[in-house]
Amino acid sequence: MTDLFDAERAAQTLIAARRSRRVLDRLPPAVAPQTLTDGIAVQLAVARRAGAHPPAGFKIGATSRRMQEYLGLPGPLAGFIAEAGLHGNGSTLSFNSFLNVGVECELAVVLVQDLPPGPCSNDQASAAVGEVMAGIEVVENRYGPLDVLGTPTLVADQVYHAGAVLGAPYPDWRGLDLRSLPGSLSVDGQERGAGTGADLLGDPMAALAWLAASEEAKAFGGLRAGQVVMLGSVCPPIWLDSPAEITVQFAMLPNVALSLV
Repeated sequence: MTDLFDAERAAQTLIAARRSRRVLDRLPPAVAPQTLTDGIAVQLAVARRAGAHPPAGFKIGATSRRMQEYLGLPGPLAGFIAEAGLHGNGSTLSFNSFLNVGVECELAVVLVQDLPPGPCSNDQASAAVGEVMAGIEVVENRYGPLDVLGTPTLVADQVYHAGAVLGAPYPDWRGLDLRSLPGSLSVDGQERGAGTGADLLGDPMAALAWLAASEEAKAFGGLRAGQVVMLGSVCPPIWLDSPAEITVQFAMLPNVALSLV
């Protein structure tokens, strides 16, 4: 962490900016995180203030090359998920409760074993997974240009995260080739984005292994049994101008739906 950096003050300022429901161009220089380590420290402070430590899970952002190019990032980033942000299949949420809302086409897992922080192989990650399902991540574009905001502040603010909707688990997911699994996202019945599991760092379990080995996982004390992990979107976010019906489907997995009204 940067010398003398005050993560608590930065978290308080960031939370106030969120509550004001205004687009954040940047945090004031006196409180803005300057490094990834600073940003994670702020995110951890935000989680504690929200009563979300340990969190209900994590989201991984920019696991596909398309998403990295879209966001101008060199690699993945992660954010915590609070229990209040998890929703079941078929949920109805208020469109106006979000700021510049978008949706993403995701694979999600529920852990059945802890994954301690540190190096993790794809096989170790896979062994820790109990359930696999389709998911919708709800995101908010709460920011101005990212080159002005800065990646550390993006991490501090949970990397666009605003909520997650989980489908029903597939009963025998280990019999599936998750890398070749095609997925798509539809808005009001019209397909708007598509990809495959291989878009997630080449293998969805590689994405989970990346998270387990990340600085973020270390800061939060590792990944724990029962937590949900959103492994990333197989296509860029679809930003919405009005209420809509959202459906994500991956071959073989039960579909997951969200109504934004």
